[in-house]
Amino acid sequence: MLVNVTHDSHLAYLKDDPVRPHIPVEFRIRKPNQVWLLEDDFSGSVHGVICVAYTHTVPTTEQELMNFCDNDGDIVVFYTVWSYTKGAGRDIVFGVARHIKQTRKVSRYVTLSPKTEMARKFHLANGAIVLQENPESVNYEYLEI
Repeated sequence: MLVNVTHDSHLAYLKDDPVRPHIPVEFRIRKPNQVWLLEDDFSGSVHGVICVAYTHTVPTTEQELMNFCDNDGDIVVFYTVWSYTKGAGRDIVFGVARHIKQTRKVSRYVTLSPKTEMARKFHLANGAIVLQENPESVNYEYLEI
């Protein structure tokens, strides 16, 4: 089950962010940004977390991400994702993408990913393409959501 984080109790998971732990909580949950949890339907345990921003331009740095956020943005930017169980990263990326597709106008799904082999393997294995490599990051794009 996908849960859009709105309660303070769920914010505790943000301390586990392995990619961008320094991004303030206020930015992550300020509209239109969102934090999503993938919870087990029965136990309520959290299997994965993803942070999403909406822009009109593909950001290449964290500063651009913060500057480009827009309530009417039609580009979905996944800027950090982590999982506590195997397969949960994939499940949360695609689950949140499908949910967003049903609730707002979207032109693209992109990432603002670290330049790591783990991120590269994850996104390419899940069907993304390398959109562009930047000095500080890599943007992957999911064409089939």
